[in-house]
Amino acid sequence: MSIWLLPENIADVLPSEARKLEVLRRLLLDRFRLYGYELVMPPMLEYIDSLLANAGEDLNLRTFKLIDQLSGRTMGLRADITPQVSRIDAHLLNRAGVTRLCYAGSVLQTRPRGLHATREPFQIGAEIYGHAGLEADLEIQQLLLDTLALAQLTRVRLDLCHAGVMRALLDEAPQAQALAYPLFSALASKDVPTLAELSVNLPTSVRAAVLALPMLYGDAGVLDRAREVLPKLPAIGRALDELAFLASQVQGAEVMIDLADLRGYEYHSGVMFSAYVDGVPNAVARGGRYDKVGEVYGRARAATGFSLDLREVVRISPIEARSSAILAPWSHDAALRAQVAALRDAGEIVIQALPGHEHDGDEFACDRALVERAGKWVVEPASR
Repeated sequence: MSIWLLPENIADVLPSEARKLEVLRRLLLDRFRLYGYELVMPPMLEYIDSLLANAGEDLNLRTFKLIDQLSGRTMGLRADITPQVSRIDAHLLNRAGVTRLCYAGSVLQTRPRGLHATREPFQIGAEIYGHAGLEADLEIQQLLLDTLALAQLTRVRLDLCHAGVMRALLDEAPQAQALAYPLFSALASKDVPTLAELSVNLPTSVRAAVLALPMLYGDAGVLDRAREVLPKLPAIGRALDELAFLASQVQGAEVMIDLADLRGYEYHSGVMFSAYVDGVPNAVARGGRYDKVGEVYGRARAATGFSLDLREVVRISPIEARSSAILAPWSHDAALRAQVAALRDAGEIVIQALPGHEHDGDEFACDRALVERAGKWVVEPASR
């Protein structure tokens, strides 16, 4: 095997992708800051009991594990940054009021999300802690839509769901708790035959509701159908009311209701959402409320947030990230060197063509040139 080959679904980030990724990373983090979100940088490696605290089986299976040579304890390479940020809020910051945090960094996963997906996504996201009201859900959803707009992604669709609907049904049938994982998995893939098989021993009303969930997809009118076919349980009524409010408030996206889209149900406790754009079959971002995640760290804080794989957004974003630059000759002339230094100090990109090489303009758009005129070095439009 060639020594330069990388593992499956692991790849280098080459200049054309890297420059675009960095442009978008800066744009998004700057926008998060304008909303009042503070940047945190959790470590890539943690003890597994902390990294997977309150996490579901899916995250456990996607986490690389190894033995710490110093302590002998099992450690994990993070597959998701969100639990780490919850730990920071609950255990390190320990603030009483609302806390807004954001992050950006690589995660590693044992298996890819899709056929051609990377196992090293670059995850970027934002979380708001300390407010249980729908105002926080609405803010985080609007921030997500602003994020996609900055990436110049258009015709965005926001699918809303609510973990409380299925949890209320499970509470009505205690024997279903043992089936929670396969039930949620079948719902997420809208696998009705499997749902029918799994729910065969559930109470009639609960089974009928479970089988109805995959069909409850569409515009906000779906909520009226849901009120008719789902049990009249207080928790279900509250969940549908919350979805109705948020659907009426979202701006800048088409809003759909999908009561079976329960991916990541393990730690979500309320409203969940997924963002889709034209031409991409899978969601480009996911988020939702997860009020109990911080409990294992000693503080069950109200929390909601979202995350996305910036490498996937880079792949589909039409943003042109080639930077305007100035092409300068190579010379030991002191005046030239001083002018190049002054231009760089002013924030200009100046590329000096090394002797015997013509500059390749693939990565930078050298639309200007530094030329000598009457003994002075001046910037002029590049000759075509």
